[in-house]
Amino acid sequence: MSHSQFRLLAERRFLPFFFTQALGAFNDNVYKNALLLIATFETASYTTLSPGLLNNLGNGLFILPFVLFSGVAGQLADRYDKAVVMRIVKLCEIGIMALAAVGFTLHNMPMLLAALFLMGSHSTFFAPAKYGMLPQVLSTPELVGGNALLEMGTFIAILLGTVLASVLAGRHELPPLIIALAVIAVVGLGASLLIPSIPALTPTLRIDPNIARSTIENMRAAHTDPIVFLSILGISWFWFYGIMVLAQLPVYAKSVLNGNEHVFTTMLLGFSVGVGIGSLLCERLSGRRLEIGLVPLGSLGLTAFGIDLFFSTPAHPAAVQLDWLEFLRGPHGWRILIDMTLIGVFGGLYIVPLYALMQKRTPREFVSRVVSANSIWNAIFMVLASGFGALLLKLGVSVPQLLLVAAILNFAVTAFIYARVPEFLLRLLAWIITRVIYRLRITGLDNVPAEGAALVVCNHVSFADALVLSAAVSRPMRFVMEAAIFRIPVAKFVFRGMKAIPIATAAEDVAAREAAFAQILAELAAGELVCIFPEGRLTVDGSIGEFRPGLMRVMKERPVPVLPIGLAGLWGSPFSRCHRGLGRYLPWRLWARIEVHIGAPVLPAAVTPDGLRTLVAALRGPVP
Repeated sequence: MSHSQFRLLAERRFLPFFFTQALGAFNDNVYKNALLLIATFETASYTTLSPGLLNNLGNGLFILPFVLFSGVAGQLADRYDKAVVMRIVKLCEIGIMALAAVGFTLHNMPMLLAALFLMGSHSTFFAPAKYGMLPQVLSTPELVGGNALLEMGTFIAILLGTVLASVLAGRHELPPLIIALAVIAVVGLGASLLIPSIPALTPTLRIDPNIARSTIENMRAAHTDPIVFLSILGISWFWFYGIMVLAQLPVYAKSVLNGNEHVFTTMLLGFSVGVGIGSLLCERLSGRRLEIGLVPLGSLGLTAFGIDLFFSTPAHPAAVQLDWLEFLRGPHGWRILIDMTLIGVFGGLYIVPLYALMQKRTPREFVSRVVSANSIWNAIFMVLASGFGALLLKLGVSVPQLLLVAAILNFAVTAFIYARVPEFLLRLLAWIITRVIYRLRITGLDNVPAEGAALVVCNHVSFADALVLSAAVSRPMRFVMEAAIFRIPVAKFVFRGMKAIPIATAAEDVAAREAAFAQILAELAAGELVCIFPEGRLTVDGSIGEFRPGLMRVMKERPVPVLPIGLAGLWGSPFSRCHRGLGRYLPWRLWARIEVHIGAPVLPAAVTPDGLRTLVAALRGPVP
């Protein structure tokens, strides 16, 4: 339990914040869904507008503040103590609920819509402080678990808020609804008062009240790092896909399945619980580290089970209206529910690492502003999803067909992202090798410098060495490898995606060798990690060969610390040269343990080929 993400729920640095966030999402959804239900079923007593127009207007008013105010919200969260910002936001929530209470009492729809806009503003100003605080109060190994708990709490709060809204609004009695909204807001404020101080990282930052200018500035901050920007696009795409699917569920349950409102709630329950499960699985599957290899795994699941949802849909609605038990007893019920749940599970696997990656790769003093840019993109994608879904339905596309289109689009969009950043797919491949085919054990991870250049030297055991090291060390690393291996037809795609540096001997190609050394020096000058295998070739007997003097040339021209690593356990695998013929392709040691032992950095002045070879051999240990 000491290494579990759940231990964060026992610590003051996280627990009050967790409840503050969950209660905010809970109240958002109680109010928004209650208002939309009342607008649908009791429109005449509130307004002359049609229910359809009111629903679209309400959703638009809730999302609009994310576009308008996210720029200023990000600056405020970076400029001031984030705990103070959250308390002020929660205090405003009480005032907003007071306005809503008056609106419900007077049946005043403009007042209720104004409160809905203000609740969207409440969420807009809360989001940058919420996501911006995590890198400050959590260590890097805790980021994935913290984000997982946050997403789990948010989706469970959304589900419970939707259910409570349907119960309270369905009774057509306003006092219980007004009391519930007020109580949730007050409890949320109380939880925020327990959040410890989170000092501002840029206390001299000037707040720009110009909405357009502050928004553009934050959008630029999000474009600084291509990986961060693509993470934002990936997160925004998840919300596009989610809106495309979830917005159709009420009609899907009623018109396609002929189910009552409890069938819709059952499907929403499956999705929300699935997101919670997927989010919590992230920490376990990633080994408490940021593992972006789970992102393509998540996107594949979203597509696969989105497509299966289409094929599991009955050709015709049931002859009589179904309640949730009759739905599950039917021939399609459990398959549909499992599809919805697994869409949620893989959605959790997809989105949690992206949030953690965005927070980790962004300098801390800019995190809140980048999060605000993320909020803007999320809002834009949600609006596009609503418009696109409405357009398809107007063109005669059925609800099941629309769900199929969403799943296919998901595959196309995520494939585009992975083509632009092959690191995601490569991390998935590394994760499969080290978590599914083999078991990975790492020691000395703290010896890897958090930033700055270093030359990594490692014994060369197998064709999978680079992938194993990539899985062990989350910091990006450039690998230098034999040109002959680099040119292997199938593996060439992988090595190109890893931006490996092919190197040849002087006898093979002098120009290629010099180009490789120039690239190595350039990467080190840029502060990157560069890994070389000083033996120059794969071992043929499991022993460590002589370290070639090329590394000393690097040390002479660019003296940087050298990080020795010993690989153990891969000798005897199908990726090594232990076997010949057909035996090479058989997984003789499936799920065997691979060990990566990382030694302390060696200062440039103390580096010698024989000394490094001795260190690597000691780290590796004896060959079994």
